[in-house]
Amino acid sequence: MSCNTTKNPLEDILKSDSPKIKTITDNLADHEVQILYTQIDRDESGTPAFKEFSFQLNKNNYFYPASTAKLPVAILALQRINELRAVGSEITRESPFEIFNPETNEVILTGDSTQENGKATVAHMIKKIFLVSDNDAYNYLFEFLGRDYINQELRKRNIGPAHINHKFQLGADNKNTMALKFFTDDGIETIAAKTSEVDRHSFPLKKMIKGIGYTDDAGNLFNEPFNFAEKNYFSLESLNKMVKSIIFPESLPENERFDISEEDYIFLRHWMSRLPKESKYPNYSDVEHYDSYVKFLMFGDDQSPIPENVRIFNKIGMAYGTLTDAAYFKDEQNNVEFMLSATILINENGIFNDGIYEYAEQGLPFLAELGRQVYQFELTRTQ
Repeated sequence: MSCNTTKNPLEDILKSDSPKIKTITDNLADHEVQILYTQIDRDESGTPAFKEFSFQLNKNNYFYPASTAKLPVAILALQRINELRAVGSEITRESPFEIFNPETNEVILTGDSTQENGKATVAHMIKKIFLVSDNDAYNYLFEFLGRDYINQELRKRNIGPAHINHKFQLGADNKNTMALKFFTDDGIETIAAKTSEVDRHSFPLKKMIKGIGYTDDAGNLFNEPFNFAEKNYFSLESLNKMVKSIIFPESLPENERFDISEEDYIFLRHWMSRLPKESKYPNYSDVEHYDSYVKFLMFGDDQSPIPENVRIFNKIGMAYGTLTDAAYFKDEQNNVEFMLSATILINENGIFNDGIYEYAEQGLPFLAELGRQVYQFELTRTQ
């Protein structure tokens, strides 16, 4: 964490009289809010310098990361392709693939109807992850990588407390993967199935047991707290660092950067910042997929078009009453850029997995207003 004596701007923002802020700050103990705000200043050569401010940031307090887990999987899928190519593979991110059960040869995935040619590719899965946070796309890349590879690479890159444990699929076998066939110009390349040796993380975390009850997937209610011990985990700092590693890789030591090409970086930045309507394949130009569909900070409570001068490079998560967004904001028109990551728990009845959470009433308005107030502060910031 950066050390500075400058007053923390988040303190004034969170003292705002806005009902969207006060609804949460008046009951902070219930909402497990964590915020990390990074100011970015550039010198005459354009080199960025970073100054961080935080609120209730605590890497030892567990929050459910939900779909933010898809960010490292997207990055590492590109890295794994580069590693394979380095030893003679012809696989690219545009190579079609199929998924099959190696024990029965049953084909699990043959293609993707949202692709122009009907084929499934790593590039297409990454697009779907960023455009609409598609669960299946994440699951397919999980099959490609395997759990141990993901977690070993996160540790290797010194991301910080982070562990991917599961797919987003009821009844999924998270320990074992299926096999994949990639179709290249030179023929078929098979990626073998993998078995994970590490079952779960060993971080000494607090707040892993939450609430007063939960329902199982069949709808049965259990009047006891919900235990998140088998779920995915990131600290907010870890998530923020992954975003930073894509936008500002040169700011990290070389051994902490992902092993991806400049073309990969451009590809990731492009799709991280696209709106659903800006994609032809897959096509999400419908009422349901409005501009802020996966842009919670600054716009999450408003389905109006996002101004063209603002670009948000981010990944969101929403599940089990927890809303999280990690983002880099760029407004070239007003010469504004900053990073903002935040997480909040919204679950008034204390029951988990019942689908009853106050996302629209409390969570999204808070994150949106937080983003707007930080943006307004940036517009007038002089130091």
